[in-house]
Amino acid sequence: MSTGTLLAIIIAIVVVVALVAVTVSLMQRRRHLRERFGPEYERTVGESDSRRAAERELKDREQRHDSLEITPLAPGSRDRYLREWDTVQGEFVDRPVHAVHDADRLVTSLMHERGYPTEGFEQQMKDLSVEHGRTLDHYRAAHDVETLSTRSQATTEQLRGAMVHYRTLFEELLSDGGRAQPARS
Repeated sequence: MSTGTLLAIIIAIVVVVALVAVTVSLMQRRRHLRERFGPEYERTVGESDSRRAAERELKDREQRHDSLEITPLAPGSRDRYLREWDTVQGEFVDRPVHAVHDADRLVTSLMHERGYPTEGFEQQMKDLSVEHGRTLDHYRAAHDVETLSTRSQATTEQLRGAMVHYRTLFEELLSDGGRAQPARS
């Protein structure tokens, strides 16, 4: 076998190994993003021009999230939020629209105290997606109804559903390391 042939075989093997390494790396990155973001991964891919752009967006969200100082709540704060949730939930019977607005404000306040920026709904969604991707659909649904209610277009059943959705995110934000401290019903 000539030196040229041997060199061509070695180069071909190196190229194949490099392609396999790149493919494995991309698959691991994709799996990491899918696991971390849950349903938000597919949603972001579906709304993006390409999978690569979506994955870049999700990676940017991770980097921003890593720069935030997200902290668990002190026990006193957790108890205060639970009492406030009980008050908001009790308000629903007589004033459902106000209760939904108050639930939105309470969730935003809880996010802020945990260390999430609260500069706007879309940015809140992006920041929450890194750790709470599995509950974002609840937050979207609740926010949509809250928006409808400001125009007096939400039904009582929609308002009730919004409270359930807000409670799901509220409970998750109260949790610390997966050890949830559920809101009292």
